[in-house]
Amino acid sequence: MASTNDPFQFQEFEESNLLAAASESTTISIEDDIMNPKFPSGFAPSGDEDPTAEDDKAELLSGEKKSIPFWTFQYYQQFFDVDTHHVTERIVGSVLPWPGKNFIHVYLRRNPDLYGPFWICTTLVFAMAISGNISTFLVNLGKPNYKYTPEFGKVTIAATAIFSYAWLVPLAVWGFLLWRSNKIMNLVSYSFMEIVCVYGYSLSVYIPAVVLWIFPYEWLRWLSIGVALCLSGSVLIITFWPAVRDDKPRVIAAVMSAIVVLNVLLAVGCKAYFFSKAEPVPTPANLSTTAVVLPHTT
Repeated sequence: MASTNDPFQFQEFEESNLLAAASESTTISIEDDIMNPKFPSGFAPSGDEDPTAEDDKAELLSGEKKSIPFWTFQYYQQFFDVDTHHVTERIVGSVLPWPGKNFIHVYLRRNPDLYGPFWICTTLVFAMAISGNISTFLVNLGKPNYKYTPEFGKVTIAATAIFSYAWLVPLAVWGFLLWRSNKIMNLVSYSFMEIVCVYGYSLSVYIPAVVLWIFPYEWLRWLSIGVALCLSGSVLIITFWPAVRDDKPRVIAAVMSAIVVLNVLLAVGCKAYFFSKAEPVPTPANLSTTAVVLPHTT
């Protein structure tokens, strides 16, 4: 016979006992905890939260990005936020162009920067001015009564020429492409910053060429100009060809010719102004002597 105190024996509970136990228990509502969260002491949120954080949350939730005016410093600050490996990749892509590789689509990817173009233009300005001064010194070295005087004005002229080309020409190209895209809807459109970025990086190949211009050999100078023009011009032609290929043939020829001619004018003009042609130094053997004939008197 089983013991009455067996703990494993099935026991029947009456309904009244269950209701009494339920009335003494604590009821937890998940909905109340979500709607009215309880924070431990010292961690209660303050009423004066950052309003900008609330604006950022609302902006992210709405999926809209606040537009920044182009005349503010904050607008241009975003174009200097670029990694070093991206700048290096874009410099290599501008020095070694490849057919079919659009510089904007392959290297910029809708993320242009001004850091690389700014320092490329600045380096080119000082390289051109310094190389021009050294070249003038080497050309006139050995001439009698020659005294070397640094020409600091070349820095100003070089800066005006380089930065005008890097900003005004892209502005003209952007305005023209914008005008043509309004007439022909299927044309590829580029932003102004993308065009500035392409022109800035296309000048990187001129930096080593300018250094070679120091040596007073005209064949070396013209050879380096030709190589730099081919590489720099190829980057521009490959990039802007998709933007005009569906236009009229006369417009295509005019745009491509203008891009190439302006590039040639910059290179040839800088070479002609900053680097003098080597002239032979006169020597006593090259000097002509004249005989003085005195009249014979008796």
